[in-house]
Amino acid sequence: MKPFVEEGVHPQIIIRNIRSAATIAVKKVRDLAVFFDISTPEGEDMLLKTASTALNSKLIASHQDLFAPMIVDAVKSLSADVDGLDDLRGMIGIKKIPGGDVRQSFLVKGVAFKKTFSYAGFEQMTKQFTDPKILLLNVELELKNEKENAEVRIEDPSQYQSIVDAEWQVIYDKLDSCVDCGANIVLSKLPIGDLATQYFGDRGLFCAGRVEDGDLKRVAKATGATIQTSTNGIFEGVLGTCGKFEEKQVGDERFNLFTECPNALTSTMVLRGGSEQFIAESERSIHDALMVVKRSLMSRSVVAGGGAVELEVAKHLREHALSIDGKGQLIVNAFAKALEIVPRQLCDNAGFDPNDILSALRRKHTQDADGKWFGVDIENGDITDTFEKGIWEPSDNKSNSLSSAAEAAGVILSIDETVINPRSQDPGAANGMMGGGGPKPMGNMMGGAMDMVNAQKGGSRSGNLGQGVSYMKGRGGG
Repeated sequence: MKPFVEEGVHPQIIIRNIRSAATIAVKKVRDLAVFFDISTPEGEDMLLKTASTALNSKLIASHQDLFAPMIVDAVKSLSADVDGLDDLRGMIGIKKIPGGDVRQSFLVKGVAFKKTFSYAGFEQMTKQFTDPKILLLNVELELKNEKENAEVRIEDPSQYQSIVDAEWQVIYDKLDSCVDCGANIVLSKLPIGDLATQYFGDRGLFCAGRVEDGDLKRVAKATGATIQTSTNGIFEGVLGTCGKFEEKQVGDERFNLFTECPNALTSTMVLRGGSEQFIAESERSIHDALMVVKRSLMSRSVVAGGGAVELEVAKHLREHALSIDGKGQLIVNAFAKALEIVPRQLCDNAGFDPNDILSALRRKHTQDADGKWFGVDIENGDITDTFEKGIWEPSDNKSNSLSSAAEAAGVILSIDETVINPRSQDPGAANGMMGGGGPKPMGNMMGGAMDMVNAQKGGSRSGNLGQGVSYMKGRGGG
């Protein structure tokens, strides 16, 4: 749109036609969208191909057969909940374990988190349960130290023992409440001390303290438990359950696994790899694919990728532009030409001549009635039916991209004036910053200005300031 601005076309005319073109483009994308039902094998296959498309350009592209089904299963476990997809980052945990082969990565249909800090007696605990009852706490289960300014006055030495006994009775009452409610597993966001660890271990319970907030919320979501902030009045209704709990060795780490949960609304992906950098990049790649599959589930429709949908929308806009009088025709044509940047960039990235491929694509989309899904074939340097090859994208993503781009262009064109920081009055400031020295202290700048004046006069430093420099009045300024 820059040439129109330079030629003096009013911004409001440009904005109005951009919004009109964007509306037509979004409507065309919705008309092109292919809907699917995820409950059918064909629908699940479309989700798998969508996930594979998102992983094509990533570091783990050669392991699509492993990660694509994991991603689809993880997102589908959330689709049963109305709000599950909105909180995808919170409900799908990703744990990274350096070492091993990337093919050793696996999906836990439930919750998995790394073994937390433990005290003496932890190894004697039961590490495997079937259909356990799970208690989740936000309570500290250890002897509390008195605050520094706490003061207790006693009149008889025997009273000191009663105070100590009361402190121990408080912690024992909390532990008895946890045991009496019938729980087999006790998890807490706050520390569980050595006394509580041995107490639970002697009674056949498993406990873990300092559990991360996200992991505790996922356990609550999966097991149906309610996080308690007090040990008073605990009843069976606040306890959760799962089919199986076990502590499992994964690489050099030990993980607590909750599987076969009644509310299958959360899952955990455990990533393996040779280095931390590789695993970090794998996590980013999987996150992108998760978002794409999430959007596909929400829209339940896809369009072909590889620049096919952009070429088809551009063709439709050019046809529509012929029905517009005045400058609007040129602006809509410019909008259509801008959409061709997507296939052009794909050609550049693959090392092919974009002019030849774009010419072939325009001819295919214009002359062939079945050519609407033809896009760039980056493997052979030609054009191909990208929908047939399984290169798909969620239709909502394309619609949102077109709408957002048009809105951003409108906001930029609405700017009448810009505020520019004025040039510094110090003669040496520009040279100093151009030389890479960065901003100088005020004292040095003033001193440099005074030295410049005195050097011209051939005298010593007299305290006179250079042109354009003056002392600030106020504190210390006279």
